[in-house]
Amino acid sequence: MQLRTLPLLIAGLLGAATAPVLARAPAANAPAPVDAAAQSLPPERVKATLEAYRRWLNTLDQRDAVAGLATAVVVDDKVVFEGTIGYADAADKEPVKPDTVFRLASLSKAFATGLTAVLVQDGKLAWDTRLANVLPFFKLKNVPDTERATVADILGQRLGLPRNTYDGMLEDDVPYEELVRKLDEVDMACGVGKCYGYQNVAFSLIGDVVYAMTGSFFYKLVDQRIFLPLGMTTASYGRAGLESSRSWARPHRRTRRGWVPFEPKENYYRVAPAAGVNASLRDMEQWLIAQMGGRPDVLSPAALSALHTPGVPTPVELHSSPWRSGRLSAAYYALGWRVFTYGGETLIYHAGAVEGYRTMIGFFPKYHAGVVTLWNTGVPTPSGLMPMVFDSLLGLPPVDWAGIGKAAPAAGAPAKPRRNHAGRHRRRR
Repeated sequence: MQLRTLPLLIAGLLGAATAPVLARAPAANAPAPVDAAAQSLPPERVKATLEAYRRWLNTLDQRDAVAGLATAVVVDDKVVFEGTIGYADAADKEPVKPDTVFRLASLSKAFATGLTAVLVQDGKLAWDTRLANVLPFFKLKNVPDTERATVADILGQRLGLPRNTYDGMLEDDVPYEELVRKLDEVDMACGVGKCYGYQNVAFSLIGDVVYAMTGSFFYKLVDQRIFLPLGMTTASYGRAGLESSRSWARPHRRTRRGWVPFEPKENYYRVAPAAGVNASLRDMEQWLIAQMGGRPDVLSPAALSALHTPGVPTPVELHSSPWRSGRLSAAYYALGWRVFTYGGETLIYHAGAVEGYRTMIGFFPKYHAGVVTLWNTGVPTPSGLMPMVFDSLLGLPPVDWAGIGKAAPAAGAPAKPRRNHAGRHRRRR
């Protein structure tokens, strides 16, 4: 296992399964503004957190609990921890490395909203650009909602459609182009802007808007305005981009023979703004730094403020997992990001999942501290590690959200010995 501590200095993509949540003005317990003055975490607490994280990952590795995983901790714009365990391909024992490319699933949404923020600053479009004025084919069930819907409504998950509209048909290989032209057949859950309803198909209309307003393809603009300037050299869109990577993580499922890789599914790549990005841990470290304000040349403070400001309330998120029930007191959707109040602090967060891949990213703007984790199996166990790191960084009472202290579960086959992955030279940042 490679674990290095540096000097301290479009899914079934986790859409919430719930009835519509009515929008309202942020409540008194809403997350604090993200432009609050930055504060430093105590260095000794950070050091202790990283030591604990190393132990937790070792336990996960020893139990063969995941096919492969890559994770990093960033504090004050510096990568203070980077770790990988397991295999990119268990069949040939190719190890996960920091530059191994994973499918990001719904973490892709923040790249779509990030590009939109850049284009808004360029004057190419606006958050209140009306979809009907740009996309002649766009229609909802009724004329008033069609005319009212804006860019911010689709990116803020408040278009008014029932949750995950047409995701099932997308999974059955119905083309995206056909699905977006059928939105007017769907009964609205509420009026536009009035409630939360997580979307992948409707969210991806931003790609059509970008093309209509700029004449350039969405994915090319993300490459030009986000990937290249941030040095995200292995990031790409689509299955071809994933499979052409020098090292890429195959999706795996557990069988009696252990972890077995299988072919990536194509369907959610068809909604590229919602779920089309592939990236390595090294790429995501740079993305995390930019989202925490460390690259104002790419994402300005004004852009980040727009992206991270709480929008529609999402109270179902308060109870969708044990750590959320135990730590969250408020939950909202912003623009491609969730905004939580975690242990009294504002947390900017998102997760993603498609078959064979899961991803998580989260950070505390006040402390410029965050974590990103990517793994190539559908198992949920690693998702408990991130809140354990958060708890330790914030000095909260420790809770074993990942079940690290429990006896290892019985497996269908004996766990195979795992190979420790030698450290590699870090490139300069």
